[in-house]
Amino acid sequence: MIFVDGLPFPTDSSQERGALVTLLEHPKLVSASNSFEAMQEVKLSASKENALQGRWVYVFQREFATVDPAIIDFIGTDEATTCVGLVIRNQRNGMTSVAHMDSTIVVDNGLTQMLSLVVDKNFDDDLDVHLIGGFEDVLPKQANGSTSSRTQAKGDGYSFPLCTKIIETLREREEKFHIQTLFVLGHNTKRDSQGNAYPVFNGFLVKTSTGSVIPASFDRTTRRPDEIVRRIRISASHEDPTWNGKLLETYDTQNDRFVIAPCSWTFWQVRVALTLQDLSDEEILLQCSTSPSAEGPEFVDNLRRQWDYLIKQPHWNLTFPTRLPRVFEWTADGSWKRCLFSPQDSWDEDGAQTSFQMT
Repeated sequence: MIFVDGLPFPTDSSQERGALVTLLEHPKLVSASNSFEAMQEVKLSASKENALQGRWVYVFQREFATVDPAIIDFIGTDEATTCVGLVIRNQRNGMTSVAHMDSTIVVDNGLTQMLSLVVDKNFDDDLDVHLIGGFEDVLPKQANGSTSSRTQAKGDGYSFPLCTKIIETLREREEKFHIQTLFVLGHNTKRDSQGNAYPVFNGFLVKTSTGSVIPASFDRTTRRPDEIVRRIRISASHEDPTWNGKLLETYDTQNDRFVIAPCSWTFWQVRVALTLQDLSDEEILLQCSTSPSAEGPEFVDNLRRQWDYLIKQPHWNLTFPTRLPRVFEWTADGSWKRCLFSPQDSWDEDGAQTSFQMT
């Protein structure tokens, strides 16, 4: 059930497409989008002096994490173009879940995963919701309205079906969702002089103690721990039936540690990596992105680093021995350190995390 400005959103709209469009035009949400767009994006880094102290959890594409505000100060994500970042926060206890959704396929199960530690099966709790991302990758008049979770209709783009599916699923659930921010599609779109569309913002940061959300971008020092392995899971999960229709598990809320759930990859994926590594940067953008003109400057380099890892480590069970997760715990010196469970494990220095600065 959806609420806007404290009032239930009508459930008798004739079409879900109409529901999304109606919400995008709601005066309260238009005002919220205008306020969000007026904010200055903060750039987060762990490598600068005079950094703001605080613990944070970073969420990659197709991941989700739920955090306790008594332990974690911030949670966020970025690198979203046609993806949508979703925030759900319990008004009563501040428990906050963030997902980086990249497909309609993961929405149904993904929401159940997010809510499992947010509501404790209490449908009376009021939940604040923020949707940020999913720019207008096709013109509205070109979208044909398909919301199929298994096919992508020509002309539909990626963002509109995903936003529609999220709204549709929120409306159908019993929990009380208060939409606070709907900074998606037209609200999150800017155009250059040639008419090419780009997202206004690609990411955000949530302050867990207050629930405030601000535009944000992260750098490599703040997308931790275990960056490369977590990036590889994004594509590998498509071939791993364990993750069909699910968001990737990343952070253990109750034990306050990163638990990078295992994911397998195939030799076919390694061969693909070898082939793609020989392409030019422009060819990689065209073949590997849903929105080539809107990707950030690190997009191709991030892919090349993943392919290097796959080529050097073609056997997934060396990364996840006996299909055990990769576990990182917070240490007294203010960093995430890999836990060693067997002699073949090795320390992963990518886990280091200290503090970050907003600029």
